[in-house]
Amino acid sequence: MPVVRLYYEDLEEMVGAKREEIMARMAMMGADIGKSNEEDYVDVEFFPDRPDLYSSEGVARALQGFLDLKVGIPEYQVHPGDVTMEVDPSVEKVRPIIGCAVVKDLEFSDPAIESLMDLQEDLHWGLGRNRQKVAIGVHDISRVVPPFTYFAADPSFEFVPLDFNESLSMRDILRLHPKGVSYASILKGFDRYPLITDANGDVLSFPPIINGELTRVRDDTRDLFIDVTGTDPVVYKALNIVVTALAERGGRIESVQVKRPQVDLTLPDLSPAMWKVDVEDAKGLIGFDISPEELATCLARMRFGTRVRGRELEVLVPAYRADIMHPWDIFEDAAKGYGYDRLVPVLPKTVTIGEAHPLETKKSDLRDIMVGLGYLETMPFTLTSEKANFERMRRPIQDQEITRVLHPISELHTMVRTSILPSLLEIFSINQHHPLPQRIFALGDVLVRGMTRQDLAAASIHSSADFAEVRSVVDALMRELSLEPEIVASEDGAFLAGRGADLLVSGTKVGSFGEFHPLVLRSFGLDQPAVGLELRWDHLWPSVKS
Repeated sequence: MPVVRLYYEDLEEMVGAKREEIMARMAMMGADIGKSNEEDYVDVEFFPDRPDLYSSEGVARALQGFLDLKVGIPEYQVHPGDVTMEVDPSVEKVRPIIGCAVVKDLEFSDPAIESLMDLQEDLHWGLGRNRQKVAIGVHDISRVVPPFTYFAADPSFEFVPLDFNESLSMRDILRLHPKGVSYASILKGFDRYPLITDANGDVLSFPPIINGELTRVRDDTRDLFIDVTGTDPVVYKALNIVVTALAERGGRIESVQVKRPQVDLTLPDLSPAMWKVDVEDAKGLIGFDISPEELATCLARMRFGTRVRGRELEVLVPAYRADIMHPWDIFEDAAKGYGYDRLVPVLPKTVTIGEAHPLETKKSDLRDIMVGLGYLETMPFTLTSEKANFERMRRPIQDQEITRVLHPISELHTMVRTSILPSLLEIFSINQHHPLPQRIFALGDVLVRGMTRQDLAAASIHSSADFAEVRSVVDALMRELSLEPEIVASEDGAFLAGRGADLLVSGTKVGSFGEFHPLVLRSFGLDQPAVGLELRWDHLWPSVKS
């Protein structure tokens, strides 16, 4: 989840409240308080569905309402501007959507600059799907001359990219610049690349890769030009989030005329969206009795505009909120505004005596065995992606097996896992700074062809990891469970040929194990040998139902 660093002095000034009051209430707003330097800052995590809280400005705005300092919908004035952006038809097939704005009269402090940079990168990850759908450019507009043009250029076009001192062609930027190397895959297959230039032909941005060095934001920058490009209309939400955050710092928002082949736009559009919600529906979902007026007060505390219309409520949703897709999203905020800490615990009316489920008993036995074999239990996410679950494992995508997420909030979580092993390799990947050997296991659900089952997976990584090691673990595990499956050579692409095996019971595959293929290790960024095993329960122990 995105981590926002909040500097206490800066936060107190923006919110208008003391640190003690802010920190006492922040968790009830939906924040997970992380590490802190008691004198200077605190790191706070927010769920990815609230990109408007990815900056200290957004957090301060929300806290003002939550603490009843400023309630209701924030109002931002967009002043008419004289900047235009000409959109050439050549970008239609490459990166067709662009939103722009100008924000003037800014005075940047160190926390403000850091907040803007972090907001930009977090939006690239959250809304932008790692820049695929959204990429944001922030420029010192005093160094360029409008009007600007957005077009698809030949890859041989040269300019000085950010953090470089010499010109490179766009083709070479994808090969030599660190950002180019990281995001070159987004432009794979295109023979022309998107570019933004000014009236003199000077480059502002090569989206979604890198800005030009010319428009670098410096300490003395006061006026900004914002460009947001992408392939999805969420571009406009990202633009609204950035400009309203800057407006919270005292910036003056000015419009930009975006002249497109289809229809011209005046951006940013900060007009709120209007929803009508039923108070009875809200009461039924939230679970406590609340009057229309109380519901309106709760929503105003969460920075919505409200108007009571009998049993209905008209709700104005701020233009920077990208997460409101259903009335239930509004009701969730109403519950936060009411205060989860105000809910009174009630004992259930029924009394039962519980006992361990047979499945949990078996899981407990397996945990004891794996811990005895020197493995540490982990709990990886159930959601994953096709890339991690199949491509990185050198396994063919089995569409008929996959249960996909209808509205994923991240490109990392687009499906329910069909295997646990990839998640263990991901854990190795992000823990390479810890000493070796590392041996981990996980017990949990996988979903194949719409059917849930329980699997056990384990993996080990260190310089001497090999097939003999994982075979000895499998033998010990089978012995402890009094099982005698047949062991045959495996054709699983995740393992090295001749160093992988399948476990069969009555001719049916119930698991596999082996030494991971070097290409699998490389795909997860691992540079040490690793071995793994995965077993399914439904055939090993058919009497234990999940």
